[in-house]
Amino acid sequence: MTDATALEFDDIQHILLTRTPALTGRYEFLTFDTPAGGRAWLSELLDKVQSAADVAATMDSSQRWITVAFTWNGLRALGVPEESLATFPDEFREGMAARAGILGDTGANAPEHWGGGLAGEDLHAIAILYSRTDEQCRESIAEHDKLLARTDGVRSLSYLDLNATPPFNYAHDHFGFRDRLSQPVMKGSGEQPTPGSGDPLEPGEFILGYPDEDGPATQLPQPEVLSRNGSFMAYRRLQEHVGRFRDYLRERSDTAEGQELLAAKFMGRWRSGAPLVLAPNHDDPELGADPMRNNDFNYKEMDPIGYACPLGAHVRRLNPRDTAHNMNRRRMIRRGATYGPALPDDVPDDGVDRGIAAFIICASLVRQFEFAQNVWINDKTFHELGNEHDPIIGTQDGTLDFTVPKRPIRQVHKGLPAFTTVLGGAYFFLPGISALRYLAALDSEDPS
Repeated sequence: MTDATALEFDDIQHILLTRTPALTGRYEFLTFDTPAGGRAWLSELLDKVQSAADVAATMDSSQRWITVAFTWNGLRALGVPEESLATFPDEFREGMAARAGILGDTGANAPEHWGGGLAGEDLHAIAILYSRTDEQCRESIAEHDKLLARTDGVRSLSYLDLNATPPFNYAHDHFGFRDRLSQPVMKGSGEQPTPGSGDPLEPGEFILGYPDEDGPATQLPQPEVLSRNGSFMAYRRLQEHVGRFRDYLRERSDTAEGQELLAAKFMGRWRSGAPLVLAPNHDDPELGADPMRNNDFNYKEMDPIGYACPLGAHVRRLNPRDTAHNMNRRRMIRRGATYGPALPDDVPDDGVDRGIAAFIICASLVRQFEFAQNVWINDKTFHELGNEHDPIIGTQDGTLDFTVPKRPIRQVHKGLPAFTTVLGGAYFFLPGISALRYLAALDSEDPS
């Protein structure tokens, strides 16, 4: 096999390398009753799935973007031979639900509570339908519905409709925090990292078939046409308990300024995106909006004890920067969107489901995604804290703490409630364009 370092933009699905200006969309989760049905569905989508090169050439004019990916059971349902299926990593073959213990998906987060068929073995594929406008989204959904209606042997298990979060834009979550401020950059992608984002990484950290930070690619799924330019995606649907979060802040501070500061301590950034390391006492929206400054900081020299950004804050756990060993081998690409209507300010929780539906893209689910879940998010002794999980997305059962270092006495918030709940998840393989053609052309009638 070749270890060419030049990225093959025309063979890489766009979601790996580009973030489209989509403001709405749908995730459609599918099952294949027959191999022929699955291949027929895929065949009709082949000319609609854009590569990174396609999107780069049409970004200003395009209105809709489609991505497709498959579970291990989905590859089998399409007719991929058993000898090939056996070359995929164990964690992908087992699936996310089976690895709930490793991921910390227990209690209310456990797979038995997930909806939409995401924990079942008949989840075979996802179609990610992003659109620039609501009108284009309706057209995209209608066209896909027609495809399903005329294709025997493929069905929709469930779907999730997406939206930007008014009054914010698509880069904010329902808690009001600006997101997507620290993303890794790949060598050869043409993108330049902003200050503080780290040096460009070898593409093999994210895309199969290329050298990674340790050298040439090895032990890839076979045949090469199936794995080259592909990647793995961990899908997570997180319900955000906005009313609970606001109530918690109000109960612990009687001023708006105090509530905002505590919220920032949980997150590690102010809602504007300004990092606590650079703005420890007051929000600085101008800093938060400046990509040349809002990520330019470290922890070891600038905030080693956590007086500005607590050691257990969400962004510090998910990106420990210069305090983590072998950090370049842990980085991940994040994509996704919000779903559900925004909860207006000063309105009690209305019980409506709202949250984030995200994809974490990486070359190794174990080394990158599962490590982050197990060690950074849900290890109680992270940074020797003792009894804490990630305060925003960690598994919380009412027995854990959150520590805010202060002089002369630190503040410990005990019995932290869960501000988010996992409502679903899955492991997907994101094939390259050539691999999609390979899958569509499989002719086995018996995937077993």
